[in-house]
Amino acid sequence: MSAFSGVIVPMVTPFRRDEGQTIDYEAGEQLVERLVAAGVSGIFAFGSNGEFHVCTPDERIGFSRFVVERAAGRVPVYVGTGSCSTREAVEMSKRAEDAGASAVSVVNPYFLRVSDAEVVGHYEAVAEGVGIPVLMYNIPRCTGANLSPEVVARVAEVDNVRGVKDSSGSMANLAAYVEAARGRGVDVLVGSDGMISAAHALGASGAVAGTANLIPGVVVGLWRALEAGDAGAAARLQAEVGPLRDVLHMGSVPQALKRALELAGVPVGPARRPVAEASPGLDERVRAMLDHYGIAHG
Repeated sequence: MSAFSGVIVPMVTPFRRDEGQTIDYEAGEQLVERLVAAGVSGIFAFGSNGEFHVCTPDERIGFSRFVVERAAGRVPVYVGTGSCSTREAVEMSKRAEDAGASAVSVVNPYFLRVSDAEVVGHYEAVAEGVGIPVLMYNIPRCTGANLSPEVVARVAEVDNVRGVKDSSGSMANLAAYVEAARGRGVDVLVGSDGMISAAHALGASGAVAGTANLIPGVVVGLWRALEAGDAGAAARLQAEVGPLRDVLHMGSVPQALKRALELAGVPVGPARRPVAEASPGLDERVRAMLDHYGIAHG
């Protein structure tokens, strides 16, 4: 049985426009309800779109607990607990488990260049520290290092490591992960929304799709069409993700996505500094994109 499957949404973390850019729990509840109603298969708190990198450990655990409570068992909630420090990654993973997380997502250590053996040791320590499934998370454009298929194969042998998310954007890398995970009870998730159909064809069990924050119906419909073997509907819906992706590339993550949600009436606030407020030019493009989807906006 898959530990990770279907459309999992790396939900944005709502912030207020107060001095501390504090987390807006009311907006968080609104977003959780929106995603559950759209039929997503899971919610992932504090991924890249969730801005884990600019939040304190206490903020991450406190809001994750809140998301778990609001999801109320309707969908699993996964929590990003990655850190450069193995000690902190273990501690955060234990705290996430205590907060009710169904699984933890752990990015490989970043900033420092570490050996493959050290990466394996990092994941072993996290997996030994918790009783819930662990998801490896590969996003080389942010970490500066690609998790090699060889490392994935080695970590896949560790008890309760149950998945790997690939946001490399490389089909060859994803295919190598599918091969490395085969027969090990490890699911492969695609983190590049433009590649969902191609990843499904390779054997991916699901997608961690940032675009589903705004257009969950499109992305959930795409996955359902793929599972049903409806190639025509899948091709149409995969193409329909494109206009949003084009706009997301115009700003620092997750500036454009949060602005689009705000204009669509989901008050998630701005990205945290150093990411700035959206420019008037970006606003214009965001509004045109919302018009394409028929989403009413302010």
